[in-house]
Amino acid sequence: MLVFVCIIQGIYLNNKYHTYEQIFIEIYCYYDYDFDYSLNFVYNLREMVVFKGMRDFNYSKIRDQKWDSDILAYIAAIYKEMGKQEQYLKQRSAELEKLVEIAKIQSTEASNAIEGIVTTNTRIKQLVEEKTTPRNRDEQEIAGYRDVLNIIHDSFDTISVTRNYILQLHKIMYNHMNNPMAGKIKNVQNYISVKYLDGHTETLFTPLAPFETAEALDKICEEYNRVIGNFEVEPLIAIPIFIHDFLCIHPFNDGNGRISRLLTTLLLYKNGFYVGKYISLEAKIAQNKDLYYDALNRSQNGWHDGSEDIIPFIKYLLGIILSAYKDFEDRFFIIETKLPAVEIVKKATQNKLGKFTKQDIWELCPSLSISSIEGSLRKLVESGELERKGSGKATYYVRLK
Repeated sequence: MLVFVCIIQGIYLNNKYHTYEQIFIEIYCYYDYDFDYSLNFVYNLREMVVFKGMRDFNYSKIRDQKWDSDILAYIAAIYKEMGKQEQYLKQRSAELEKLVEIAKIQSTEASNAIEGIVTTNTRIKQLVEEKTTPRNRDEQEIAGYRDVLNIIHDSFDTISVTRNYILQLHKIMYNHMNNPMAGKIKNVQNYISVKYLDGHTETLFTPLAPFETAEALDKICEEYNRVIGNFEVEPLIAIPIFIHDFLCIHPFNDGNGRISRLLTTLLLYKNGFYVGKYISLEAKIAQNKDLYYDALNRSQNGWHDGSEDIIPFIKYLLGIILSAYKDFEDRFFIIETKLPAVEIVKKATQNKLGKFTKQDIWELCPSLSISSIEGSLRKLVESGELERKGSGKATYYVRLK
């Protein structure tokens, strides 16, 4: 038993293992044990892991679960909005294409900002439009996210949900920087932690160990593909569960959150939900990221032994998707309106509660130039319908009528 523990510690400290097969090779070749002993060793290790609670993945069980009325209402509403969007796209596809570039900018900015990766608004726009090259590490990561998002937008139907494809997307995300772990399963144990104001850190959740990760990632991909391919499980249920499992596995040393959000967009596209192309899901998550982390944390309790309550995370993600569809509908009606610029901007301001910026209005009126929006806002201030506050980059507006 002592030898058993020492070997495990040796492999763990050297960070050389990812799968049971690799552990077998390590023991058989490096530690020079005979074949039968090495095979028995790995078998015992697998049994120990299972005994201590390594979870199973069986997405067929989802089919038999009874969902509450909130989740069923979300699903029905999303399908209704999905049908509306299809009609809107047939009517004004050219104008709505302008929303795509706005969504790309917002998604790239927001998903990276959640992880503390930032640059200026001007630089974000230039990077997303590929009119400049990255100047620093943050901009390299931003450019990598842009690249993966573009691939998903253009080629989602050719991207299979497999470990190899996920690794490829992770590698592309780091194409602009020298990251030796790009496109590779993690080689160290990671933790989901929170740091408090007094300086102490608390571990909220411990993801799978590196040697369990590749097998688990394969399993959730296989299970997802099986239940979707056999029409066993509603996609709007299977997608949040897959993303939640992915985040609990936490397969990479870095970039797990960003890859999970890219995978969310990918899976939605592959199932016919294209709202993320026009309205940034990442921006919606970033607006209330505390709700995102709270839903994730509540659904992680008991995950290792399969006793987790996944409902908070499903409701959260479905709420984000439905909200994006509602925003799409609002923007469609503004785009559809054949009015002078000032009337279009006035209509857009009526959709805003509280304070809003020139950028907020531009996002709602992509057919107008920034100068037209500035002029329209100035007229609305002069007419007493809006009040302008702040100055410079801190300028914002509030409705008075």
